[in-house]
Amino acid sequence: MSETNIVQSVDRALIILGILQQSEEPLGVTEIGAQMGLHKSSVYRTLNTLARRGYVQQDPRTERYTLGLKLVELGTTVLERLELRELARPYLKRLMEASHEVAHLVILQDGKAVYIEKVEYPGPVKMASRIGARNPLHCTAVGKAMLAFLPEKSVDAIIAKGLKQRTPSTITDPIKLREELEHVRNCGYACDLEENEPGIRCVAAPIFDHTGQVIAACSVSGLAMTMTESKIDECSKLVRQAGMEISAALGYRSHKEKTTNNNLNNL
Repeated sequence: MSETNIVQSVDRALIILGILQQSEEPLGVTEIGAQMGLHKSSVYRTLNTLARRGYVQQDPRTERYTLGLKLVELGTTVLERLELRELARPYLKRLMEASHEVAHLVILQDGKAVYIEKVEYPGPVKMASRIGARNPLHCTAVGKAMLAFLPEKSVDAIIAKGLKQRTPSTITDPIKLREELEHVRNCGYACDLEENEPGIRCVAAPIFDHTGQVIAACSVSGLAMTMTESKIDECSKLVRQAGMEISAALGYRSHKEKTTNNNLNNL
């Protein structure tokens, strides 16, 4: 990478984080500046910005700095994503093979659906979706699959931000969206019938962690001409099965399983 493409202030902040990571004890502004060959006023401004965002923290007594808890949060998120991707990949592969469509794994982050895994069907047609892409919840099958099982306050917050119309088929009426989410809760899967992208239809199911919280969704996507009503019905069974299997692998137990186990324990 060319040096001309580096943002100096960002590079400086990352160097400071690296210095704090390697140090076994908290460091002062002067010590950090000495290691970087910079005046302490420049280092202080960068540290102040990092502290404001939680990436470093300052001991008010000694005025020395250590890494902040925000980095723990980021690291945990990365590990969770990696673990979920590794765990879900064989189920996604089977989902792709059974449906003959591309399979996706999506997580919920900051009110958006974030694509973290994709298993492409080896055919001539390729989906434009990419890992790392972010899409709204209200107009995607994966988004609605997660949104349907979030607390009411979270749903209210998403709706309050506005339901932007992506295609002529996008649901933009809050009442209709709530009705759609109720349907998703009842049937266990969600559909995107060209609501996010013209010519593309998707079917998705939620994924729950060991606490019963919805954390992700799996889906299959295909061209509208091939994702007919009968194909969607077939795929709905496949994604629900994949969603249940991945959830079970994460330690989730359905209400039915818990009730059965409780009854057995009472015998």
